[in-house]
Amino acid sequence: MFNYDAPESLLTGRVILITGAGDGIGRAAALSYAKAGATVILLGRTTEKLEAVYDEIENAGYPQPAMVPLNLDTAGEAAYVEMANMIDSEFGRLDGILHNASLLGQRTPLENYDPITFDQVMRVNVNAGFLLTQALLPLMKQSDDASIIFTSSSVGRKGRAYWGAYAISKFATEGMMQTLADEYSNSGNIRVNCINPGATATNMRSYAYPAEDPSTIASAADIQPVYLYLMGPDSKGITGQSIDAQGDGSPTDFV
Repeated sequence: MFNYDAPESLLTGRVILITGAGDGIGRAAALSYAKAGATVILLGRTTEKLEAVYDEIENAGYPQPAMVPLNLDTAGEAAYVEMANMIDSEFGRLDGILHNASLLGQRTPLENYDPITFDQVMRVNVNAGFLLTQALLPLMKQSDDASIIFTSSSVGRKGRAYWGAYAISKFATEGMMQTLADEYSNSGNIRVNCINPGATATNMRSYAYPAEDPSTIASAADIQPVYLYLMGPDSKGITGQSIDAQGDGSPTDFV
């Protein structure tokens, strides 16, 4: 597992947006960021799930979060601009974005892949990340130390049979991260990286591997050290990297 022991006050005073925050890795990240002192903005398509995470954070005595119910599959540019205006009005800046929301799509040969599903996976996994980031970059420029984290996958580094649109979308995500990181490499205040979670016990993982025993793989809470590291000030200067959450944090994990 990535070797990083986060200070208790690592993210105190920071404002961080998390997509797919209603469950799985997004929920775990929201809780770990809030525990580290951040005000987290919970974005997801299911209000009930967001409310449950919101209540968990409040009941734990962490900074009061905010909620943005939004369906990334159907949201257009105007929705992202409206959200950016809301964040600007409430907070005046944004210190971090965790692009966590993704769709798996079909596990089938490309020859048989449903074009409608292909479009949907690309909208959520790629297009939404672009539109959301574009709308929020002006707010991130107001931060002294901003971090953007995209979620990648091992199949976004080397394609594997039957992973279809998901694999292709993760290759695109890696490319978007590298392009944006290079564009802001001299900004001094915005860094951009990817995290590959690896085998993690989530609903998406159980759908992809229905016969797998979830107790034999990492939990979403187990992989949080790298999420904290890349979102906090200790990673300042690290940009354009794709890092394995279940690596040990050695230089070989920074690819």
